[in-house]
Amino acid sequence: MTGRRIAAFIVGVVLLYFLVGAAQVVLTSRTEASGTASAAVVLGAAQYDGTPSPVLARRLDTAARLYLDGQVSIVVVTGGGLEGDRTTEAKAGYDYLRARGVPDEALRLEVDGTSTYTELAATRRFLDAEGIGDVFVVTDPYHAQRATMVAGEVGLDARPAPTDGVLTPSRLLRETVAVSVGRVLGFRRLDALAP
Repeated sequence: MTGRRIAAFIVGVVLLYFLVGAAQVVLTSRTEASGTASAAVVLGAAQYDGTPSPVLARRLDTAARLYLDGQVSIVVVTGGGLEGDRTTEAKAGYDYLRARGVPDEALRLEVDGTSTYTELAATRRFLDAEGIGDVFVVTDPYHAQRATMVAGEVGLDARPAPTDGVLTPSRLLRETVAVSVGRVLGFRRLDALAP
C-alpha cells in the first residue's frame, strides 16, 4: 500500500467515525423518554434573576411532565450561578417546578456545577447516598447524546429525555465533534479543556 493510499484510508476512517457520531446525535435528539427511572436530572441553563430562560423552562417542563406522569419520583435541578447572580440555575428551576406542582420532597438541588460534566458528577455523588443510579437526563435535543454519555462516564445508568427544542446544523456539528472527541479523550478531560 502506498503512502497516499494509507493517508486516504486514515482520512476515510476518521470521516466515518465522525459520521457515526453525527448519526448518534441525530437519533438521540429524536428519542422520547419512555418507561420509568428513579430520577430526572435537569441540566442547567441560563436564568435571569430567578426566571428560567426559555431553554431552561423547556427542560423544566419536560421534567415536570416526567414527574407528573409518574415516570420518575425525584427531579434533580442542577446548575450554579455566575458571579453577580443573586440565585443559581438550580434554585430558579426549583422555584419553577414547585409552582407547577412538583412537591418539595421530590426535588433535589445541585448548585455548584458549571458544566455538564460537573453537574452530573456532583449529582451522582448525592444520588448514590440515596441508592439511586437510574436517571433520565433532561436537556436539549442537540445535547442529549453527549449528556447521556457523560452521565454514563460518571457512573449513572442514564437514558436521554430531550426537550422539544431544535437541532440546528451548527449545533449538530459542535455536538458531533464533542461526542467524537469525548469518546476518545474521556469527557472529564474534555471538560477540563473547555474555556
